[in-house]
Amino acid sequence: MAFGTHLTEFAGLPAFGYRSPQGTAAEEEWARERPYAPAWTADPLALLAALRAPGSVAWRLDDPHGAEAPVGGGVPGYLDRFLSDTDPGAVAAVITGDFYPSDSTGDTSPVREALVEHAARLTGLRALFHADVVSGECEVSWLRNGDLAPLLDALPSLERLAVRGTGDMSLAVGRHASLRSLTLEGGGLPADLARDVLSADYPALEHLELWLGVEDYGGDASVDDLAPLLEGRVHTGVRSLGLRNAQRTDTWVRALAESPLLDRLESLDLSEGTLGDLGAQTLLDTPGFRELERLDLHHHYMSEETERRVLEAFTAAGVAVDASGRREPEESHFEAAEDMEDEEWAYYYPSVTE
Repeated sequence: MAFGTHLTEFAGLPAFGYRSPQGTAAEEEWARERPYAPAWTADPLALLAALRAPGSVAWRLDDPHGAEAPVGGGVPGYLDRFLSDTDPGAVAAVITGDFYPSDSTGDTSPVREALVEHAARLTGLRALFHADVVSGECEVSWLRNGDLAPLLDALPSLERLAVRGTGDMSLAVGRHASLRSLTLEGGGLPADLARDVLSADYPALEHLELWLGVEDYGGDASVDDLAPLLEGRVHTGVRSLGLRNAQRTDTWVRALAESPLLDRLESLDLSEGTLGDLGAQTLLDTPGFRELERLDLHHHYMSEETERRVLEAFTAAGVAVDASGRREPEESHFEAAEDMEDEEWAYYYPSVTE
C-alpha cells in the first residue's frame, strides 16, 4: 500500500502545521519559486488562533522544504520554538513528519531524540503519530525509526501511539500504564517487533493495529509469533484489533476463528489485505465473527457472489461491515501457502506492499 497523502486529522482533531515567523516567510518564498509544487503555507491568523488553543488541533511538526533550517537549531531548535510559542502543557496531539529536504535517508532518530529531550514540557500530550511521511518524501520501507522505547518511557501519560515504518524499529517497553491504542504501519511487520509488542505490559491497551505486510518488506511475523495474543494470554483488554495489509489474510482469518480472542473483540479490521473466498467462507462459518460490532474488509479479493453473501449475513447479524474495494484476482499470482492444510490455497497479490 502506498502512502500518498498526509494525515488531515488525528485523534479526532484536525491536523495543523507549525511554522515560526521566519519559517513562514521562507516557506512562502519556496512556494513562490515553485508554483507547480504543492506547499503548505500558514495563514497567520489561523496559526495564531491555534497557538492560543493548542489542544484544539493535532500539531503537524515537520520541515520538508527546509524552511526552518536558516533559523537554526535543527529539529530540537524547531521543537523548542514551537513549545515557546504556545502553552506546551496544553498540546494534546502531535504528528511528526519529514525533516530532511536534501535527501531521503529515512533516519527519524533526530525527531525521536528531540521529543525525548522536550518530553517533560509536553505534560498534556495524549496522542502521537510518529513519521507521517509520504512516498514523495521517503518510501516507508526506507524509514529507520530505530528504538522507540525511550519515547514511550519519556511520555508516561501517552494514550495513543501510531508509527509508520516498521522495517527498522524496536519497541522493547517494559510497562506503560496509560497506552490505550497502538498502531504500527508498514510494508512488513518483523517477527522481532511483533514479539516486542506482545512482551510489553500495556494494562490499558484497547486497540491494537498491526500492518503485517509481505516478506519482501520484512514481514515475517507469523501466526506463531502472535500466538500469545491470539490465545488470550497477553493484552487481554484489547477489544479492537487490526491485522491489516496482510500477504495471507485467509490464514489470519482461520487463526482468529480458532482464537479465544475472538470472543472478546468488538471491532476487527482485515482491510488492505488479500481476503479471498476461502477466508470469507471461514468468516461465514464461524459464529463468533457475527458477534462483532464492526468488521472492515475493504480492499479484498472475494468474488462478487461471496461479497454479496458476506454483506447480507453480517448486516443481518447487526454488524457494521465494509466490503468495498473488491479486486480481481490474477491467476498468475496464485501460490500454495506452506502453512495451509488439506491442499487449501492462499492468495498472494503483489499490491499488498508499501
